[in-house]
Amino acid sequence: MATIFSPSALFTATTVTATATTSTPTKPHLPIRPTTKIQLPNITTTALTATALAAATIISTTTLPALAAESYATYYGTAASAANYGGYGGNSDKKASAEYIYDIPEGWKERLVSKVEKGTNGTDSEFYNPKKRTEKEYLTFLGGLRQLAPKEVVLNNLALSDVNLQDLIAGADSVSSEETKDEKGQVYYVYEIDSASAHSLISVTCAKNKLYAHFVMAPAAEWKKDQDTLKHIHESFKTVG
Repeated sequence: MATIFSPSALFTATTVTATATTSTPTKPHLPIRPTTKIQLPNITTTALTATALAAATIISTTTLPALAAESYATYYGTAASAANYGGYGGNSDKKASAEYIYDIPEGWKERLVSKVEKGTNGTDSEFYNPKKRTEKEYLTFLGGLRQLAPKEVVLNNLALSDVNLQDLIAGADSVSSEETKDEKGQVYYVYEIDSASAHSLISVTCAKNKLYAHFVMAPAAEWKKDQDTLKHIHESFKTVG
């Protein structure tokens, strides 16, 4: 005769056995130690303060290099006639006999004016930048004139003996002119000619029965780079004596 097992009896026995086997032991309590707080110095604040003081000391004691200023020499022009080209017998003191002056930038070179050139278009002196030979200043003069004609007439007459000036005026985008006076009341005409290829500043005045015209010329690209220097030498021209 077969024996019938009860499922509930089997699960009950197994559960009891498992419960008895997996009982968890009790762990002993460990003593808790009090925490001690250690006071550390404020390193960050101290370091920043020292750094700031050091930087302030360096700034106060260090001299920054100054930008180099442009250097100029003064040219003394005599406006002597072609017959006296090269000075009065070669012994003339140009400074003592000067009729006009203007500044020359450091490094610029003098172009010697020929006797023929002086006699035909009145060129008395010329200097140029050896690094950019078309950047230059020069002076022409014409005797027998006591006062200036109207501004437009003067500029046109100057162009008659200067081919480069003729071309510049013909292709100019703008031509401006104004009348100014120096501290003695002497009248100067100032012209500014701007074109796509070149830029020119011209100053004209009359003194001692002569007309003096000082020219500053530069290609358009060089004018943009050197206009401070070019304006300075333009403004430096004046008659003396």
